[in-house]
Amino acid sequence: MSEALMDHATRTIEVGSKSFAAAAKLFDPATRRSVLMLYAWCRHCDDVVDGQELGFNVVNPAHDAAGALKLLEDQTRRAYAGETMQDPAFAAFQEVALRHRIAPRYAFDHLAGFGMDVADAQYETFEDTLRYCYHVAGVVGLMMASIMGAVDEDVLDRACDLGLAFQLTNIARDIVEDARMGRCYLPAQWLREAGIPRAELAEPRHRAALAKLAARLVDHAEPYYDSAAQGVKALPLRSAWAIASARNVYRQIGVVVKRRGAQAWDTRAGTSKATKLWLLVKGGASALSSRDRALRARPAGLWRRPGAAGAASVPHAAHASPA
Repeated sequence: MSEALMDHATRTIEVGSKSFAAAAKLFDPATRRSVLMLYAWCRHCDDVVDGQELGFNVVNPAHDAAGALKLLEDQTRRAYAGETMQDPAFAAFQEVALRHRIAPRYAFDHLAGFGMDVADAQYETFEDTLRYCYHVAGVVGLMMASIMGAVDEDVLDRACDLGLAFQLTNIARDIVEDARMGRCYLPAQWLREAGIPRAELAEPRHRAALAKLAARLVDHAEPYYDSAAQGVKALPLRSAWAIASARNVYRQIGVVVKRRGAQAWDTRAGTSKATKLWLLVKGGASALSSRDRALRARPAGLWRRPGAAGAASVPHAAHASPA
């Protein structure tokens, strides 16, 4: 059963995220196992809510997303209670969550992000978009950091920042694809300023204006990438190498989106194998050099995760309002 779980998790990440799969190979075997299993659970939950398979193939377009989310919440509660899990993704999650004492609030915050999609939440401001990013990615950073042994609140902040940066990059890369699914994570304020009606987001005639908004997202991700880079020094060396490399690879995707401009969505933005290899080498150098650096203070202007010192109190499922 244990090997079957690992095989399932490995196949999931190789299909679902080639960018993270490359960096994940750098973890020590025990950490890699837990990281892949957590990823498999996150991917599974996303697919169940969307009625997809590994983020690509629509399995049942008429499925009950709200009902599926409730089922996921129930399975998560049962996993934390120690009940036997039949689903491979939840068996994997249970092993990881209990072994590394991942806070239940992190798992349920993550599911709340899928709930925002189910409710067709609208994002008026950039802060609203960041709240969504926290739920679907920032909190994943917190869970991953827990696997790597992080307990210091400042280090956890940096892990959350990396998740925020990843998701801002993903949003920029997938604007048109998301729009075709009826979803938009860009702030409504930005769309009004650019003169782009949400219903017309995927139309080619808006590509030039859309490219400016994508570049704006990429630029906003930079301080979060910078903050995350500071946190790697607190991780074990191989974990630091893997995380620094993942940071480099995802950040490069944003660079590609910004460089392509209006052509950013002609083909899916990504990195070549040669570029990934270089970024992995660069990540190793960053991990090594981080050992000798002092941890700089996190910039005061960055968004704070719920529950962090100095963070504003926000509802469990974020402040964005449903349509």
